[in-house]
Amino acid sequence: MKRHVRGSFLLAAAGLLLPLAARADDAVRLQEAHPVGYQYHVSSRVDLSGTLTPPAEKGKPAPKPLAVTGESAIEYDEKVLAAADGQVLKTVRVYRRIDFKRKLGQTPQQNTLRPEVRRLVLLRNKNTEVPFSPDGPLTWGEIDLVRTDVFTPALTGLLPEKEVRRGDRWTASAAAVQELTDLEAIDEGKVECRLEEVTKVGDRRHARVAFSGTVRGTNEDGPSRQQLDGYFFFDLESNHLSYLSLKGVHTMLERDGKEVGRVEGRFVLTRQANQRCRDLTDAALRGLAVEPNDDNTRLLYDDPSLGVRFLYPRRWRVATVRGPQVALDSADGNGLLLTLEPPGRVPTAAQFLAESRDFLTKQKAKVLRADAPRPVQAAPRALEQFALEVEAGGQRVVMDYYVARQAAGGATIAARLLPRDLATLTREVDGIARSLTITKAVGK
Repeated sequence: MKRHVRGSFLLAAAGLLLPLAARADDAVRLQEAHPVGYQYHVSSRVDLSGTLTPPAEKGKPAPKPLAVTGESAIEYDEKVLAAADGQVLKTVRVYRRIDFKRKLGQTPQQNTLRPEVRRLVLLRNKNTEVPFSPDGPLTWGEIDLVRTDVFTPALTGLLPEKEVRRGDRWTASAAAVQELTDLEAIDEGKVECRLEEVTKVGDRRHARVAFSGTVRGTNEDGPSRQQLDGYFFFDLESNHLSYLSLKGVHTMLERDGKEVGRVEGRFVLTRQANQRCRDLTDAALRGLAVEPNDDNTRLLYDDPSLGVRFLYPRRWRVATVRGPQVALDSADGNGLLLTLEPPGRVPTAAQFLAESRDFLTKQKAKVLRADAPRPVQAAPRALEQFALEVEAGGQRVVMDYYVARQAAGGATIAARLLPRDLATLTREVDGIARSLTITKAVGK
């Protein structure tokens, strides 16, 4: 099963399912289109439980397995904004509810979306959703929460390519199975679907399709085996997948195939097609920035315990947090270190410049150019900046520095930037420094 918790427990009208008095050889077509403007409502629930064995440390006894439990509840309205070749490329979504709870051993974990960013635009890139909010920056935890949810347009891969009759079988697409399991790729195995019958839910005709199978592959947790067993209903009146129930077993494996954990879960999904949500009308979306840009794709780092908050571009990631320091780096070799200081210990820009030059000299670096300190922002969020171009180990880099002063304390920022794409990098570091907010007294 997909590692994130999701689903809906019961189809409200499940008790109204009645077999149709149709001939067994009547063929039906199960196809759902997702044209631009198509809207639907999704509700899902998940329950899971199992065990996970932490990795052993060298020279120490093997750790005991930890119990894992979790549940989630998700509800949202979604509208297709862009599609091509039968694939949905972009949607806009408004969450009504998104709650995630998990317990690993005795450690509880909770996550949700903040109310101010519950309207999202999702870009679909292969099997991955890339969300951003036109209303404000997302945290990495919020992005992770959204991207691991089931993207329901991808479930069309569970449907057959041609008309089918009761008893007919077909193989689900790899893309649909990956969407249900969160596997980056399927190394072996398949999921087979079978049309069981045509039934009625109230006065609407539905096709009931069972599916099952076992697949192996790799996700961000490493190698795994996933066993799926479930069924779904396809509404033959509105031509959409309206309900899906899945029982799954996710077995985590070591490289040699040894089992190191197992989680069992139940995922249930309900969908209503052709819904009209007032938050997704053309009028409600008019003027909204639904294309990604440097501003609406920035991430929010907010650590209440440390007392610091700032915005940063997605090319950067928070690498470590140690004491009063937060380190960021980028995949292309740039780095940034932010250090919080109590109010009485914040250096002036001139002092920080002298300290930085002395440090670089001791590290055998050659200072090629120095930009004098300059004011960037005035109080109460005072900010100063200077830069040094240096050569160290045969490589030229620009050291970009900031000193921030606020009522609760201050901070220094030291960024190591490579010459490639330097103008963009310095603009990004400037944005990080300007967005810095110290939210509680430093040192307390």
